[in-house]
Amino acid sequence: MKNLSDNLSGLWLVVSCLNGPPETLTDIQRAARFYYLQQLTFGAKPTGRNFGTSTTTPLRLNLTRLEETLSQAHLRLARVTIEHLDWQQCVKRYDREHTLFYLDPPYWETNGYDNKFDFDQYEAIAELAKTSKGRFVVSINDHPDIRQVFEGLKINEVKINYTIGGNNRKQSKELIICN
Repeated sequence: MKNLSDNLSGLWLVVSCLNGPPETLTDIQRAARFYYLQQLTFGAKPTGRNFGTSTTTPLRLNLTRLEETLSQAHLRLARVTIEHLDWQQCVKRYDREHTLFYLDPPYWETNGYDNKFDFDQYEAIAELAKTSKGRFVVSINDHPDIRQVFEGLKINEVKINYTIGGNNRKQSKELIICN
């Protein structure tokens, strides 16, 4: 990558001003800031600054392998189209028999989401899953309201362990819903 070493100084600037306003950064600095946050925050959530630490594993960010990591990302995304659309518009635009949609909406009646996602959105997901040409996979929390709205679709229970907060494991169930 040309000028990679020149841009690493931008990464260090970004690291030192994570709490600064992103609009004051250059495009390269904003990209470096985003990459840094995605690599080091819990669940790749760039807001809330939930950083995790470990005494048994190294950091996920290795600046000496940055070029290799970016090259791997490039190869993985080379045939991907990224849209900035409402999810319903995206589904309608790409609904074909050969399309697989994976939806991971906010979990119903849980805290921690900044965006409003009303119950009619889940009803719309269920309706599109039942009527679309493409195939749907939806992952969501196990809740009676969710089971009711997705009734008629294939619902699989999956046991998972939530490990938020280190060793505080909490066993729960999620649903994998398919049309």
